[in-house]
Amino acid sequence: MARYWIVVASHEHVKLAAAGGFMQVCHGKPGPLNRMLPGDWVMYYSPTELFGGKAPYRCFTAIGQVAEGNPYQFAMSTDFIPWRRDVIFISAQPVPIEPLLEQFSFVTNRQRWGLPFRRGCFEITVRDFEIIAEAMKANFDE
Repeated sequence: MARYWIVVASHEHVKLAAAGGFMQVCHGKPGPLNRMLPGDWVMYYSPTELFGGKAPYRCFTAIGQVAEGNPYQFAMSTDFIPWRRDVIFISAQPVPIEPLLEQFSFVTNRQRWGLPFRRGCFEITVRDFEIIAEAMKANFDE
């Protein structure tokens, strides 16, 4: 049975990942990728537009399904070789998080709704996934 995940990254990084058909999580750590299996679904949440940027973006920005295969390392530079996992991304529109917050089971304190996102990657329920996918007008028929 598929599991559902939220991954946190700047929109700038999400666009690169979606164009390349991969995901990288938690600054390239393998642990979260090892918990995912082919057929699982991932959604990206982007707190900012630019990596290291201060201006808030606060949108869900991409949806994809974990592809066959295992996590692998990719040399982005001589001193940064993060772990990646292949993902098949589908068409979806970025959507702000604020109008959806009241519906999420993982937001237990509206005043501190951002706490779960600090983990960088976390599992959500199928219902939470459906709420976000519907708001993003995700095209599962591609």
